[in-house]
Amino acid sequence: MARRTRVLESMRILGSGTAVLVFLLGMAGCQSKTAATKENFTAALNTYYASHDDCIFPGGLRFPYEVSAKGGAGDGPVSAKQLDALTNAGMLQKTDDKELHINRYILTPAGTRATVRFCYGHRTLTSIDSSTDPAKVNGYPETLVQYHYTLMDVPLWAKAESIQAAFPEMGKAVKGGGDGKARLSQTLAGWQVPE
Repeated sequence: MARRTRVLESMRILGSGTAVLVFLLGMAGCQSKTAATKENFTAALNTYYASHDDCIFPGGLRFPYEVSAKGGAGDGPVSAKQLDALTNAGMLQKTDDKELHINRYILTPAGTRATVRFCYGHRTLTSIDSSTDPAKVNGYPETLVQYHYTLMDVPLWAKAESIQAAFPEMGKAVKGGGDGKARLSQTLAGWQVPE
């Protein structure tokens, strides 16, 4: 309150034209959300990742999920080894269909809570390593940011050694974080990940 009173008193003494100039110069020293700074990039990416988890199966799996009981190349995008690791962690239940020679996996109650995407935490930036100079794309300035991160809110099942061995990329991120790239667009509200 005292600071505001001093500012108003200064404005009265200097006159309105000079006071406006002093006010604008003072505001110029303040950091804008639209400035291309590491702080603004970090804030934008942390806001984005707070609601966008990293997941083992980003597109999700349809359950029941079936793979050949013989294993091998016919497993599809997910191997029996990976599904068995999730089974051992209590996320899936496995049944053998001897007649059809397939293994069928369904979600357990714990697996249902993890959802069909099996998300294992969200990124929090530890550093911005580099960014490109902003250039207009679709009418908005954009930059490509390279960064390092750690994972937050990692569920217990994702910390299991058997899960990390079956999904090495996830295991590496859970243990020590990682690096990534993201494109950011400048908007009136600040920098954002375009969706």
